[in-house]
Amino acid sequence: MIELHFSFVIPVYNRPNEIDELLQSLVQVEGNFEVVIVEDGSDETCDAIVDKFKEDLDISYFLKENSGPGDSRNFGMSKAKGNYFIILDSDVIVPSFYLKTVREALHFKYLDCYGGSDKALDSFTSVQKAIDYAMTSILTTGGIRGTVQSKVSRSYEPRSFNMGISKSAYKKSGGFGKIHPGEDPDLSIRLRELGFKVGFIHGAHVYHKRRTDLIKFSRQIFKFGLVRPILLERYPSTSKPTYWFPFYYTLGLLIGIGLLFIQLHFILYFYVLYNSLIMLDSLINYKSIKISFLSLLATNIQFLSYGIGFIISYYKIHILKKNPKKTFPKLFFN
Repeated sequence: MIELHFSFVIPVYNRPNEIDELLQSLVQVEGNFEVVIVEDGSDETCDAIVDKFKEDLDISYFLKENSGPGDSRNFGMSKAKGNYFIILDSDVIVPSFYLKTVREALHFKYLDCYGGSDKALDSFTSVQKAIDYAMTSILTTGGIRGTVQSKVSRSYEPRSFNMGISKSAYKKSGGFGKIHPGEDPDLSIRLRELGFKVGFIHGAHVYHKRRTDLIKFSRQIFKFGLVRPILLERYPSTSKPTYWFPFYYTLGLLIGIGLLFIQLHFILYFYVLYNSLIMLDSLINYKSIKISFLSLLATNIQFLSYGIGFIISYYKIHILKKNPKKTFPKLFFN
């Protein structure tokens, strides 16, 4: 295997404070690497923040017109000097051992593209911790998909908040597509079809802030639900029962509420039990009743928002056979 030279590629859009925290964490990261910051047409630029770290990091800064995160990552990779790119979102914090873990894992079992997990720091807000719980717990749909896929390499889809890709894989695949969100699973699937090795690296986690309130979280997850049927149309072989879980959860809840009018409660008993387990598990993890309750809200928001988005998109794309770009133009960059 060739010697690896790493380049962190980070797109940013109107988030200079997040870049400040991210770069502070990268200063502590062990090993040699470069950092490429791509400003995606921001009104609030982070050039002054980047200047603060030029003595401590091998860092480059590029300002371009707004064209979306996928295209900005491609732009950053085209400018990077390394032969292995690590893609991060601007709202993550990187532990000091991260690069050492990645390097050792790739030397042991080389991957052309990898993904890592995310966690919450103690300093995160209660809402951020609750959202992290909903997205990572094995008891939730996000956690189920992530845990199962990370153990089954043939189905794992790295996410671009914490993702690595070799220069050769980037060049042959053309990088990220124009869809957003969904550009990361789209790339993962194409890489696997091209014969590249895609997998999960245990221990290569970042601390991911995600959304700062539940309304923004709901909007984001709704878009995730809209995107998946579009990807299923492109790549039918990637279909999995887990993609339908949020819709079935939503449908079952509606049926359960409807049955209350004829004094039938058995379906809602399941929901009471399940949600009690969510609260208990979150309480054990975070030792906070507030976060436990917020985890309950975040988990249900995740199920309902994704499920509604999924079935709307599935009906329009797979049943009515509508054109995805014309039907959901806001999910695509030109």
